[in-house]
Amino acid sequence: MTVNAPVRRVDVLVVGAGPAGLAAAARLAAAGAGRVEVLEREERPGGAPRYCAHGGFGTWTRPLTGPGYARLLTGAAVSAGAVVRTGVTVLEWTGAGPASRTTPGIAGAPGAGATATAGPDGGPRSPGTRAGATAALDAAAGDAAGGPEARRVPPTDGTFGPGGDAPSAAVTLSGGGPAPGRPAGAVPGAVTDGDLPGPVLTLVGPGGPERVTARAVVLATGARERPRAARLVPGTRPAGVYTTGELQQAVHLFGQPVGTRAVVAGAEPVSYAAAGTLLAAGVTVAALVTEENHAQAPSARAQSARLVHRIPLLTGTAVAELLGHGRLSGVRLRHRDGRTAVLPCDTIVFTGDFVAENELARTAGVRLGASPHTSHPGVFAAGGLLHPGQRARAATRDGAAAAGAVLRWLAGAPWPGA
Repeated sequence: MTVNAPVRRVDVLVVGAGPAGLAAAARLAAAGAGRVEVLEREERPGGAPRYCAHGGFGTWTRPLTGPGYARLLTGAAVSAGAVVRTGVTVLEWTGAGPASRTTPGIAGAPGAGATATAGPDGGPRSPGTRAGATAALDAAAGDAAGGPEARRVPPTDGTFGPGGDAPSAAVTLSGGGPAPGRPAGAVPGAVTDGDLPGPVLTLVGPGGPERVTARAVVLATGARERPRAARLVPGTRPAGVYTTGELQQAVHLFGQPVGTRAVVAGAEPVSYAAAGTLLAAGVTVAALVTEENHAQAPSARAQSARLVHRIPLLTGTAVAELLGHGRLSGVRLRHRDGRTAVLPCDTIVFTGDFVAENELARTAGVRLGASPHTSHPGVFAAGGLLHPGQRARAATRDGAAAAGAVLRWLAGAPWPGA
């Protein structure tokens, strides 16, 4: 895709506003990494926790639901001074090679002075705001208890900032228009194509395409469950087929009816979360089905589903075929000994079997490993992109660790293996 828009420059660009991306942005902005910008293709930041209405997030002393956890992380990033933009999709990038690391405000960087704390425009933020953001992030990562839950994300006004719900230059919740706090037509930090500090990413949002370059890029694009088609389950193509994420969004974000009797394919923790969502929606769970010999979830959770909610667990069994025209009418199950049976249902949820959302990295030729460092100096990765299916708190810690790697890189540390 050819875009002739001027190239806008930021210091660190984070792709993905899930737990890992928001944690990385909060740490980087609080540490004075300059202008830190987060891009999110969804209309709200927070990632999958936004529609996980169950508990289990936060800490033992400060338990949170998924939406509360998403607000906590968003509030931490915004309070630290990061710019969060939603409704923005990265289409492609070029020049994902070694980047210039001359970054004002990073101690030890070439030509840098004392470390500063970053505000919305890369300027200083107050130590109190920085400390509050850091404490909130520590609570989210499980490193400390307590801290404010978060600042509420307003439903319609498009922007919010460190002070609460009032519009400010700290975060943009829509992809179009000029950068936050800038007059129309202004291109802050614009550079020529011959003076690019790092990769150039082509973005598109409601306001049209644009190009952005950064000294460091953090890929936090997360993971997804394999849908029915990727699992090669034969049969018809009826309505009533979901992944866990699709189910939770339908129930908790959009309030849509999802059926009356369901089968859950899988017996992992996420499978039991899907069963809980179905029960909350008034749906009878006919069975959980797994090809394994036992549930891959904590025994207490599996026993609760079986004894309290009367949900049978069918082990050594696979979903062999979907039945029904228009709407799902049942699933054909196949036991490992070859026996088959039809279980009537109007909904099936395929759970687990997570794969990394690595299309952006793959198209740029960026190879991922086990650490935040990728094959391209200046390009980092974190969260579910590296560890598909990990819990939200682990993704938060991954994001904070990636931020530490970014800061060391900007301060002049060598790239591993370079």
